[in-house]
Amino acid sequence: MGYSDINSTLSSGHYYFSGNEAVAEGAIAAGCRYYAGYPITPSSEIMERISVRFKDVHGVFMQMEDEIASICSVIGAVWAGAKAMTATSGPGFSLMQEGIGYAALTETPLVIVNIQRAGPGTGQATRVASGDLMQAKWGSHGDYYIIALSPWSVQEMYDQTINAFNLAEQYRVPVFVMGDEAIGHLRERVEVKAILKVFNRKKKKGAPPFGANQNNGIPPMPSFGEGEKLLVTGSTHNEIGIRKTDDPEVHSRLVNRINEKILNNRDRITRTDSYHLEDAEVIIVSYGFTARSALFAIEQLRKEGKRVGLIRLKTIWPFADKIIKDVGQKAKTIFVPEMNRGQIIGEVMKYANCEVIPYNQTNGEIIHPHRIINGVRRLL
Repeated sequence: MGYSDINSTLSSGHYYFSGNEAVAEGAIAAGCRYYAGYPITPSSEIMERISVRFKDVHGVFMQMEDEIASICSVIGAVWAGAKAMTATSGPGFSLMQEGIGYAALTETPLVIVNIQRAGPGTGQATRVASGDLMQAKWGSHGDYYIIALSPWSVQEMYDQTINAFNLAEQYRVPVFVMGDEAIGHLRERVEVKAILKVFNRKKKKGAPPFGANQNNGIPPMPSFGEGEKLLVTGSTHNEIGIRKTDDPEVHSRLVNRINEKILNNRDRITRTDSYHLEDAEVIIVSYGFTARSALFAIEQLRKEGKRVGLIRLKTIWPFADKIIKDVGQKAKTIFVPEMNRGQIIGEVMKYANCEVIPYNQTNGEIIHPHRIINGVRRLL
């Protein structure tokens, strides 16, 4: 198994979607046929659209009693053979963390869309923020690794959702689409192609479902009902799923593998876009909706003769450490605007060998380009 070309579930052409609608269509295009969720602002439109559209593709929709039940239901559907997804925001994402840890240890390929809002707590349910990035990586306890994507447009909400399913299946790992309220409710034109590439789940009769004999550390995944002897436990387990909670070697081997199968492939997984880096003295590192403001800002500054560039993080986790290290050796200063108190700047500072300056905003508003322009002007 692996990548194959399939026909789109929509006619090819251009559509006018919101970001949340684009997520639903991207999931369906990627083969998602099970969704369990609970309505929560500002992600509810994903659930609403997918509940209607599933009728066209024979999918199964379940509105659960809460987000804990949602993540557990999705995990069960995946082990029953489905491609499955849920979507949430802030408080709901917090409730899912124990289930996310279980999914990581059992190597369950699923997609979680988090349309971030201003927090902590209930916060501002209808306002924008990017405050859940560290929670995406570290929210559950213990050592594990996930993949987290950061779309900046409605087109990318569609494309990156497809990508999220492909990555989840390829690496047997939970994958997060870390949107935000501004992208979720933005409306833009989206191009839908007639043919798209989809990764098909790898299966091998009789192979250990948690085996480590594969060169890439990613075992094939059977489903219940296929005749395999399956035990799926969130406790330490060996290659065939038997609990070994008192065996230090088994635990070490398992935890190392579920981390290294992502980290060893991070160059294949991690994606960035770059703009005007050839002569930049100041480089902006940005992601999500804020990167739109950053791109507008650098285009204006370059018209003034300012030597400014942009690195846009399309993948948050694994972090683009090599790219940041490279640009951090060439630039005089890196400027990091974020709709939080500073979550990604710490990662930038780990790898950049230059001055790193933050701009943080937590008032429930987007970062306007003029704030980035003024911040960069002060540096220059």
